[in-house]
Amino acid sequence: MRIGFLFNHDQIHQVAHSLPTALALARSGVDAEIIAATTNDRISAEVVRLGGGLVGDRIELVKLGLRRRTSRFAEATFDNLLPATKLLIYRDNLEFFRSLDVLVVTETTSLILKTQFGLTRPQIICIPHGAGDRAIGFQKLKGRFDHMLVAGPKIRDRMVSDGGVDPETISIVGYPKFDLADGDDDNAPVFDRNRPVVLYNPHVSPHLSSWYPMGQQVLDWFAGQEKYQLIFAPHVMMFERRFVLSIDKLRFTRPGKIQERHRQARHIHVDLGSRASTTMAYTQRADIYLGDVSSQVYEFLLNPRPCVFLNPRRFDWRDDPNFAHWGTGPVIETAAELGPALDRAIKEHAVVHRPVQRELFDYTFSLTEEPSSVRAARAIAALAGLASPPAPLREARRLVLNG
Repeated sequence: MRIGFLFNHDQIHQVAHSLPTALALARSGVDAEIIAATTNDRISAEVVRLGGGLVGDRIELVKLGLRRRTSRFAEATFDNLLPATKLLIYRDNLEFFRSLDVLVVTETTSLILKTQFGLTRPQIICIPHGAGDRAIGFQKLKGRFDHMLVAGPKIRDRMVSDGGVDPETISIVGYPKFDLADGDDDNAPVFDRNRPVVLYNPHVSPHLSSWYPMGQQVLDWFAGQEKYQLIFAPHVMMFERRFVLSIDKLRFTRPGKIQERHRQARHIHVDLGSRASTTMAYTQRADIYLGDVSSQVYEFLLNPRPCVFLNPRRFDWRDDPNFAHWGTGPVIETAAELGPALDRAIKEHAVVHRPVQRELFDYTFSLTEEPSSVRAARAIAALAGLASPPAPLREARRLVLNG
């Protein structure tokens, strides 16, 4: 039995969503080969770092690359604009994928193994990278997975109602990323503890993100005041290429550049894609969350705190499940409203928004005393027809809910 975990992206942000499950499988002594397949050196290094000695010992690390001359040409020609390598990896490594009995992935791209290349094995199991509300997370395409391991009832319910996914192919296992996060990172900034820290975390999607229509104004506002400190940590793919491409609505746009006055401001920390953006270091350090449609707000709500949401496109968001998280704090449309909105979010948090945050968090995540990665590992073993004893709780770290 060969169980593979695929990490095929430009950035490292999806690694922590599924790697904890590979580690739990390895610790459990399951009768199977566990393989972590990576597609660039940056991801390989992160898998080894988070693996804590298991990668290379109980987990085999396989590095996938482009094998055909035409693929390497496409990479050199187009990869700065489009995710050419990410797509070509599948075609160039079909024999590897055929050698697996189970493939665990974090995104729908891997379904081209079925839809385009006609593979009937391995069975493909998805652990989604995030637990947000955007419609793209509940596409009908998700029904093509052999099974999905989701964070909680919200994801299951919307997969069934919006995506038409068979509920028998969905298991609730919690959120394995919480098992790895420790909230500490060498790259995280040191701030004055006497002033609130705001995390501005815009999403990358061109048609939904607040960054493109008003991001520079947001940074200007923070640069011109001293009451709040700011961590500007957008989605790690925002500045990865010269252009940003969205797939749910085909759009191209430029992310622009960060002005030097924003980089040099003593109370602003700019991070366009370091490891700290993926480890929950910022979502745990910040006192206030400022964003739009990123699923990271739910990681922030592990410990309920004030939130503010930016709606420069004036979406009719009320009663829309794609914006459910906007009910956890004030929603504003212009940067001029930031000061009053931040003050109001702090003042009203305990009575108005905290109860909503707790309710929505509990609907989004099913967390138990047993680590989510162990639950996910046991589900994969069962789907593969294997017997797998659960790993001891002490061998898997997980965050403790506060508040």
